[in-house]
Amino acid sequence: MKLSIVIPAYNEQERIGPILEQYLKYFTKKYNSNYDIIVAVDGTDGTKDVVKNLSRKYPKQIICTHSRKKQGKGGAIIRGFKACSGDIIGFTDADESISQKEFNKLINALGDCVIASRKINNSKILQKQPFIRRTASNYFNTLVNLLFNLKLKDTQCGAKVFRKEVVHSILPNLQCRGFEFDVEILYRIRKNGLDIKELPITWKHEEGSSFSLKYAPQMLINLGMKIN
Repeated sequence: MKLSIVIPAYNEQERIGPILEQYLKYFTKKYNSNYDIIVAVDGTDGTKDVVKNLSRKYPKQIICTHSRKKQGKGGAIIRGFKACSGDIIGFTDADESISQKEFNKLINALGDCVIASRKINNSKILQKQPFIRRTASNYFNTLVNLLFNLKLKDTQCGAKVFRKEVVHSILPNLQCRGFEFDVEILYRIRKNGLDIKELPITWKHEEGSSFSLKYAPQMLINLGMKIN
């Protein structure tokens, strides 16, 4: 079974290289060469150059897709999905708030779809988000569960894994391009009658995320307009 991991990276020049090296070291031990990492790069800083250099060194394991125009988290992941060749497909944030070991736990627990959760029993938070952001995240999660009947504790934790058939079944219908993408993908999986499992995760807040609370109202508007 081949594994494909998508990492959206917007202006991540400073930390993407060391993070990818850690992924390469960990997953080579676990999967030999039977995996690839698709880095979906947006922006105009040097992130693309860092990833391209690693891709020349590890041509089978590192794949770079690039857009000079910011396409948003969802847009980047969709672009990454289209480049995946794995039987198991997952995505995770570039900030390494979840370690490679924790990400691999999702793979081992996979049915149709498994998502990392910071809000169920046995999850462990090593470093909390700032209070305002944490509170806003809780309100957002409550709202999307009421609106879309997801019955999930943590829609926004940035690590999710799927069977390739699940991704292929929903990919043509994905509309959202921003941070609300996580909600849409879960909604469409539920709509197709597939299972979503939440797995407790060890997680830590990392500074430098491109997400801002100012996006939250627009995220809800986008979901209301694009999910049906």
